[in-house]
Amino acid sequence: MTKHSSTLRETIEEMIAMGELQPGQHLDETELATRFGVSRTPIRETLIQLESMGLVVIRPRRGAIVAELGPQQLVEMFEVMSELEATCGRLAARRMTPEEQHVLLAAHEACKAAVEAGEPDEYYYRNEAFHEAIYAGSHNSFLFEQTRGLYRRLRPYRRLQLRVRNRIGHSYSEHEGVVQAILAGDGDKAAELLRSHVMIQGQRFSDLMASLPQLTKSAA
Repeated sequence: MTKHSSTLRETIEEMIAMGELQPGQHLDETELATRFGVSRTPIRETLIQLESMGLVVIRPRRGAIVAELGPQQLVEMFEVMSELEATCGRLAARRMTPEEQHVLLAAHEACKAAVEAGEPDEYYYRNEAFHEAIYAGSHNSFLFEQTRGLYRRLRPYRRLQLRVRNRIGHSYSEHEGVVQAILAGDGDKAAELLRSHVMIQGQRFSDLMASLPQLTKSAA
């Protein structure tokens, strides 16, 4: 993969992850080629790469669309996400350096500022930095890449969750417990709290399902 094609893939991946390209939206190769000032060939190659990541579905004779996740797929992916994050937390509690703990605390404080400002989108970005600090603190590069990859796949849905009433306040409170467990070196507690923090079930699942039309309303 050339540097240019890698950049193109990352750019379109980011547009999908942040909802600029909506689930179910048709991806017109000519329009994308014009937008990025390239030929259709690198666009087609990029869409194939994104299909292999589960972000795009390429349909014979009908072109590509942004992948949509059904309720069962979402539950299954969040289930795996919760276990990956739990493992990251368990390892981070054992392996984080003092410098990495400072990074985690700074990310936690940035989340607090976003909560106090009542800014769910800002909180989303700070929340991502918070979780990545834990992934990095696991000191397991394979786990880091796998967890971050699934996080990116679920970004539109995790972002949507934060728009549910009072969710960012609850999320920050859950972060506080995670931070304290990691700083105390309690890997089992950190894992338990992260698993619960990420998993969607019960009311949280119902809230997410009710919010999904907001994510797809412009895709029609």
